[in-house]
Amino acid sequence: METEIPAILRARESVAPERFTFHSSRMRMTHVTPEQLKAMDADSDRCAVELSDARVDVLGYACLVAIMSMGLGYHRTSEERLHTRTVENNAPAPVVTSAGALVHGLHTLGAKKIALVAPYMRPLTRTVVEYLTHEGIEVLDYAALEIPDNLDVAAHDPAQLPGIAKALQYTDADAVVLSACVQMPSLGAVEEAEQLLGKPVVSAAVCTAHQMLRALDLPAVAPGAGHLLSGAYAETPPAPRTVSTAD
Repeated sequence: METEIPAILRARESVAPERFTFHSSRMRMTHVTPEQLKAMDADSDRCAVELSDARVDVLGYACLVAIMSMGLGYHRTSEERLHTRTVENNAPAPVVTSAGALVHGLHTLGAKKIALVAPYMRPLTRTVVEYLTHEGIEVLDYAALEIPDNLDVAAHDPAQLPGIAKALQYTDADAVVLSACVQMPSLGAVEEAEQLLGKPVVSAAVCTAHQMLRALDLPAVAPGAGHLLSGAYAETPPAPRTVSTAD
């Protein structure tokens, strides 16, 4: 998130007038386990308050599997709760979770069947598959790279991802998720994978950028980030929001 979202927004600056600043607040996690993910998610309220101190215009919650491991449909609960924290801090801002953004990005593409690559251990990858299935998206095939250490996830070579995706059963898929994790870099390989596979290719980070731009009511377009940000879906509605009673 801290490298690819700014890269997408900088690329957008070459074709659009808006300029952006990027602020981050971190939740601790060293190993991608259910226990650490739960503890990490519990810290998200603090981060939302800290970021709203800066009067940001939109918040993005980076960890996809932290959300998905908390239960089916949890991205809606998280987005509403964290938005409420910003309201309570007199700095209301929309909240986009990478989990919700991936769901909505795939729906925006009209993708009912997908193949995906994830860095997680196999049980957590199945959690992602079950979460997407619950949201009406069938996962035809997936690769679980089983990388337990969070820093090793970040160090994974994105140049390997198109070949990993090519080995999946993707022929009948409507789209391919090259990285179902904002920690595993993939941005530089998205368009190569689209050429190789002949399918729309997204990542959790690409979908998050798309939804953050739409939450800002800005055209969701950026060069070099694949079909979703090509301009074809620049004006699509953002994900529906549950309005907090604190508003």
